[in-house]
Amino acid sequence: METGPTGGGLGGDDLSQSSPATAISRWSFEVSRRYQHILDRTVPHILYRWIACLVLVLIYAVRVYFVQGFYIITYGLGIYLLNLLMGFLSPQVDPEMQDGPSLPTRGSDEFRPFVRRLPEFKFWFAISLFIIVGYDLIDD
Repeated sequence: METGPTGGGLGGDDLSQSSPATAISRWSFEVSRRYQHILDRTVPHILYRWIACLVLVLIYAVRVYFVQGFYIITYGLGIYLLNLLMGFLSPQVDPEMQDGPSLPTRGSDEFRPFVRRLPEFKFWFAISLFIIVGYDLIDD
């Protein structure tokens, strides 16, 4: 006869409500939800986001100047920022690779405006995040 738990569950592998894994999972979900809420609240404030990003860049530049080093990190940061800028300024679909005319020829054809490969919010977020990471890499 079987002496294990009966009840259609996973037996001993299921997590109870008070297990540490469930508590950590709940805590990480709550932190990520609050973080996403903060990011969502910054979406309409384009000017303030870019001003904050400029302040971060200036703080980074002053820190590199006073530390007198870490130019390789700054060089990598510059290359990454140029890559982001190219993605921001380029279209999502390359018109040279597309077959046929690019303008609508019939009334039923839909006009597609310029769609960026990298949206503005993701561009700002990537710049800000990488500046913060680069700032943390510079250690006294």
